[in-house]
Amino acid sequence: MLKALAAGLMGARPLAASSQLLGRIPAPLPPGQSIYDLRGPVTVNNNPATMETAIRAGDVVATGPSGTVVFVVGPDAFLLRENSQLRLEGDSLLLDSLNLVTGAVLSVFGKSQHKLVMPTATIGIRGTGLYAVAQPDLSYLCTCYGVVDIQATGSDQAETIASTHHDAPRYIAADGDQRIRPAPFIDHTDDELMLIETLVGRRPPFSLFDPGYGGRPRY
Repeated sequence: MLKALAAGLMGARPLAASSQLLGRIPAPLPPGQSIYDLRGPVTVNNNPATMETAIRAGDVVATGPSGTVVFVVGPDAFLLRENSQLRLEGDSLLLDSLNLVTGAVLSVFGKSQHKLVMPTATIGIRGTGLYAVAQPDLSYLCTCYGVVDIQATGSDQAETIASTHHDAPRYIAADGDQRIRPAPFIDHTDDELMLIETLVGRRPPFSLFDPGYGGRPRY
């Protein structure tokens, strides 16, 4: 299963149309608009989504085969990959909790604290960017930048990760003596992070042209 996940065979892969998306000039979405890009089968609360669909706390966003959606809720932005289901919780445009039932999501968050629930782990999020893949027996988490607290479900195994630039990806297994394990960097890109941060008026705390990733954080 670890080999399958690392090879991107569990429904998580970089957006095939990434170059097309980045060919457009992204900018913060206007008030009232939630969706930046929509491809293939996507639903919100089991209803087919359109570019005019509003997404708020309490909604369930899902994608089918070859479906992807890039969307914003308040200060948070998401790229939900194919065959995924994401439940949003909070108050209107202020999310506090997410449940990634299955599939994969790239997310960037404002400074408020959030919680991400996956089948094998609960993640405390402190103003960060992350990529998560959820499967019944094995989850994947890359803290792209920022700080997260990982708690394996039904276990006292936990780890806090402070990352500058994809420093410590992890697998979180459903069972075993070592539930939280080192993992490779897979299936998401800095271009995608820059895109979704731009949609909420921010930049990632790194530069693609600065190998030291120095300077003051910009998120």
